[in-house]
Amino acid sequence: MVRCSNGLLGLLNAGVLVLAVVALGGGAWLSHRASTDCERFLERPVIALGVLLLALSLAGLAGALCRASCLLWLYLLALFLLIVLLFAFTIFAFVATNRGAGWVVSGRGYKEYRLGDYSTWLQRRVENAGNWAKIRSCLQDGKVCQKLGERKETVTQFVNSNLSPIQLINLSYVQSGCCKPPTGCNFTYQSETIWIKPAGFNTTTDDPDCTTWSNDQTALCYDCMACKAGVLANLKNDWKKIATVNIVFLIFLIVVYSVGCCAFRNNRQDNSYPAWK
Repeated sequence: MVRCSNGLLGLLNAGVLVLAVVALGGGAWLSHRASTDCERFLERPVIALGVLLLALSLAGLAGALCRASCLLWLYLLALFLLIVLLFAFTIFAFVATNRGAGWVVSGRGYKEYRLGDYSTWLQRRVENAGNWAKIRSCLQDGKVCQKLGERKETVTQFVNSNLSPIQLINLSYVQSGCCKPPTGCNFTYQSETIWIKPAGFNTTTDDPDCTTWSNDQTALCYDCMACKAGVLANLKNDWKKIATVNIVFLIFLIVVYSVGCCAFRNNRQDNSYPAWK
């Protein structure tokens, strides 16, 4: 008769097996449907996650239900390493995203973002030319600023809008940094993504983003420091959510690990004292 802990471990791993199949299916779907580099970026991690979950679930099922102590030992070792890695990533995510927040612009409904407000590690990621070229391509493929330009708002409506950090990769974080010049440039609003520089504009302004800004719809402020800060604001928001989910997942893994230890002990006892003796 299968002991309670062995049966429970088998049931939990059956659920993990279902998740593995879903992850592999999602990876296969992405490989056939992805049309941009940004979408393809998720393909390999999703498939790798699916393979990892599949291997873990099969080892756990075999170890728990077939009394394969060797497989169960390997399963527990892999699970322990996964718990340590997830714990380390969760701590790192909270530390790396601890700094940085948008500041409210007087008389505006949106916030603006400064690159220097974020951790040095995050700043280096977006300041790297190769990394930023990929991120910039993703922003353009996602048509973040094009969506903003389709609003056709008056200047009054625009200044009271709740723009995202990128527009300003959630529409509001990125829109504020990538799709419009900084408010301090004092450019004249013509449309959401077209701003007129004042006569005699001084290119030696204290804010280099004012010079970087272009009404070319493929350029806009994608190379501005404010755009990079908007990306980090979005990243910070997403990492906080992921870290919170990781905490829940860690608790689940610790429970599974505890049940697995009980099942491993049962296997060793049963192997030492067979029922026919």
